[in-house]
Amino acid sequence: MRQVRQKHKSVMNAPRSTPRRVLFRAPRRTLRRTRAVLAVSLAAGVAAGCAASGGGPGGHSGAQGAAGARVEAPAARALDAYATRLGEAHTAWTAAVRRWGLAKRPLTAPPPPAVKPHIGARPGFEVRGQKHLPPVFTTVPTTDRVVFLTIDDGAEKDPEFLRMMTELRIPYTAFLSDFLVKKDYGYFERMRDKGVTLNNHTLNHRFLPALSYESQRREICGMQDVIRDQYGKRPRLFRPPYGDYNRDTLRAAKSCGVKAVPLWNAEAFTDRLDYREWDRDLHPGDIVLTHFQGRGQWKGTMPDMVRTFMKVVTDKGFAVARLEDYL
Repeated sequence: MRQVRQKHKSVMNAPRSTPRRVLFRAPRRTLRRTRAVLAVSLAAGVAAGCAASGGGPGGHSGAQGAAGARVEAPAARALDAYATRLGEAHTAWTAAVRRWGLAKRPLTAPPPPAVKPHIGARPGFEVRGQKHLPPVFTTVPTTDRVVFLTIDDGAEKDPEFLRMMTELRIPYTAFLSDFLVKKDYGYFERMRDKGVTLNNHTLNHRFLPALSYESQRREICGMQDVIRDQYGKRPRLFRPPYGDYNRDTLRAAKSCGVKAVPLWNAEAFTDRLDYREWDRDLHPGDIVLTHFQGRGQWKGTMPDMVRTFMKVVTDKGFAVARLEDYL
């Protein structure tokens, strides 16, 4: 039986161990456009009120004019309130960028594609009968200058990380292993409530190609059941521990309801990014791996990892997008 083994993923000495939309992050030019629309709308409202009432210099007010004012004023107030909220949200986000020590303001991802790209297996990552099995891929086919952050296992449960990602509105996807997650299901429930999709990384983080088909199926389907029972929905995405799989892995995953198997094209640490490709660079649609780890495994914390990741991504002209929006 053919075994597909991934060369690169940092692991510990011992096994490690629906969505709510993130608020829109408005650039300054968006705020200017909103204010301009508001000004035009206000002017139109005043003009409409005057025309209806015969107002203006020497004009006479009447019931029709009063009715016109009552129609136009609420719409203008609503638009003004929206512009104010947008400005306040942008101000809060800019303050969060400074507070969390990001070197630059993150770039804004484009809207999700209206038509999702077709996801096929990466060449060289196929198994026999691949066309009937979930595709294994490391990059989403897109020309958008976006990358996707994915986080594995569940060992570190840092509340500062949750605060940071929420305040900065950085999207990410989690792949969880139950033997680590069950120590604090509530932490990942809070993560889900922030709009993060929780996906399958098996029950016990075992090396799957060494297991029988039935044992692999227990690892994968068992975690599908845990996520459904704890968080309300069986995931569509699965990532095999260490990135290692064989045909039985994909057969078992399909039988458990898995639709796709995203691996990664780069990995983020507290002090660097490592790359799969020969050019040691990021590309549009790349999936980036990191882990729920802290000082026990890294020389730093999860917020340190985010700062390093965001600096590299932003310097290279990429935004971070939500993986599920492209699948």
